[in-house]
Amino acid sequence: MHAVNAHVGPLRIVIVSPALADANNGNWQTAQRWQSLLTPHDVRIVKTWPDPAARRAGARPDDVMLALHARRSADSVAAWAARPAGLRGLAVVLTGTDLYRDIQTDAVAQRSLALATQLVVLQERGPEAMPAELRSKTRVIFQSTPALAPVHKPPPGTQLRALMVGHLRQEKSPETLFEAAHWLTGESGLFIDHIGQALDADLGKQAQATAAACPLYRWLDGQPHAATRRHIQRAHVLVHASHIEGGAHVLMEAVCSGTPVLASRIPGNVGMLGEDYAGYFEPGHAQGLADLLRRCRDDAQWLAHLRAQCALRAPLFAPAQEAAALHSLVLALTA
Repeated sequence: MHAVNAHVGPLRIVIVSPALADANNGNWQTAQRWQSLLTPHDVRIVKTWPDPAARRAGARPDDVMLALHARRSADSVAAWAARPAGLRGLAVVLTGTDLYRDIQTDAVAQRSLALATQLVVLQERGPEAMPAELRSKTRVIFQSTPALAPVHKPPPGTQLRALMVGHLRQEKSPETLFEAAHWLTGESGLFIDHIGQALDADLGKQAQATAAACPLYRWLDGQPHAATRRHIQRAHVLVHASHIEGGAHVLMEAVCSGTPVLASRIPGNVGMLGEDYAGYFEPGHAQGLADLLRRCRDDAQWLAHLRAQCALRAPLFAPAQEAAALHSLVLALTA
């Protein structure tokens, strides 16, 4: 339990998320988890602000806004800054494409950064992507997930089951997995499952075509979060091929399930797994991914090394760590 400022009591906090429950994506998972971790404060999640609860006659004013995504939440950020109370209590959380794309060229996203009292990134390489003059108000908050016990799996060499989790859209680079599946067709003891909705219809067609051409590949479409975590537990290795990523939930979910990761070497992944992690392949390099999958199947000692490296990162993703960081952020925003 975290202490509440004795002078103000529980705060009224609004989390602005560009995606709500129906999207079942990273922004929604972050918003929902933060709502829980910020107990005993009064926290609600909205898509835009001001919302009906803020406009209601006689409603207590909101004390803090946590706005996820600099560009997609920009209108809410600007509305908050225009209040009589001004910028007090405003944090902008850079969750992915805004950190590694939008803030470079998009004036609306850049305005959100300038208006924020505090800026938040979700992994340790994030501050490097921020303009130098804004790093002093930037803090890292690693996301968290409950640890799950690893489940028994047939030993590598008998069979290796790999899993990729991520909606089918360009940023997640599912084409890299499709191509790797083709490279591996005809191999024995290798199976690849792929979970994610086809947000891009053409990528959905490519997934179907890959499944038809490559018996080792299965596209499982979208799955509920609990079912996805069970798939992660049961996999020998998780594949994460993104071109652009702010700090992927699925990486910490794999790490905290005892499932090692093969990941593209991009800042958002390196900031989660560490500079010296051995399981990287170059972004978009399908043959490199295929080679790593073969090595995971054939070299049990190397796969165990990846698992041990991931275990060293697991404490970063503990719920108590994230809760403490969030309460520290809220305290700073209301100081």
